[in-house]
Amino acid sequence: MFGSIGQWASDVLSALGSFGLLFLMLAENLFPPIPSEAILPLAGFLVGRGELGGVQAVAGATTGSVLGALILYALGRWGGRAVVLRYGRMLRVTEHDLDRAESWFDKYGDAVVLFARMIPLARSVVSIPAGMLEMPVLRFTLLTTLGSALWNTLLVGAGWFLGANWEQVSTIVGSISNAVLVVVLIAIAVLAIYWLRRPRRGLR
Repeated sequence: MFGSIGQWASDVLSALGSFGLLFLMLAENLFPPIPSEAILPLAGFLVGRGELGGVQAVAGATTGSVLGALILYALGRWGGRAVVLRYGRMLRVTEHDLDRAESWFDKYGDAVVLFARMIPLARSVVSIPAGMLEMPVLRFTLLTTLGSALWNTLLVGAGWFLGANWEQVSTIVGSISNAVLVVVLIAIAVLAIYWLRRPRRGLR
């Protein structure tokens, strides 16, 4: 599957450049089986060969990611849970996925939107409960843009660094994502403890 997707992505990027990358990342958000781990490192490889600009690659990928996330956000906000589950098979979203994403919001708040962009599958699913819970669209867009830009830059950079061995990125990205998740959860816990324990001037 990786080989066929990689060839398809290569054809799209060769024909359309950064606009092709925008299209691919839009599709990746709406149809999770299309992995960014197979698209972005390839883009980085093409950047290294001078066939694609680095800034344009990250900008195109991030724009596509944000547009895809906004479509899912709108589906959650104005379609609701029933509509999402109705088309869940097409989106590869199950009721369990929604329940889990909603529990993330209950525990960690809006920060989930930022850091879930760095976790495969979660980055697509998290947009739906954000819409269902009526998270302000501007805040959602800003957090999605920041998280997507960071992750896209990392994967494009990895493909550029590895050159002809760019396919190796997909074999290690799962471990990276798990590590990112652990670090994020620890950071959130530390910040929460700090905020709760810091002196309140108004209470003195």
